[in-house]
Amino acid sequence: MPAAALKPKPSAEPLPTQSTAHRRVPLDLPYAPVHKRPLPPGRPREWYVTHNRRLKAMRLAIALLDSGVTLPVQARNETIRSTARLIGVHPPSDTTCHMVRALMRYSR
Repeated sequence: MPAAALKPKPSAEPLPTQSTAHRRVPLDLPYAPVHKRPLPPGRPREWYVTHNRRLKAMRLAIALLDSGVTLPVQARNETIRSTARLIGVHPPSDTTCHMVRALMRYSR
């Protein structure tokens, strides 16, 4: 039997696991961060700064996407900083805000 015959036909109704980009999803509060592991010793200080900045940007990008902000244009610095307050992380710098928008841009 050909492989094409085994594929199910797409349904008009979205599955529950599909994207929720067409509607806002409230954040689940209180936000509980994952268990942190110690970083490897012996790296230059700049490596730790960059690593932590990337982690923060990733957390903020996920929170923004969960709250319905799907385009980088919608994620202004004020929006990113208010989301940071909402999930309980320190206010991000301009560099981190730029990194959040870059993550949202390249995740498509």
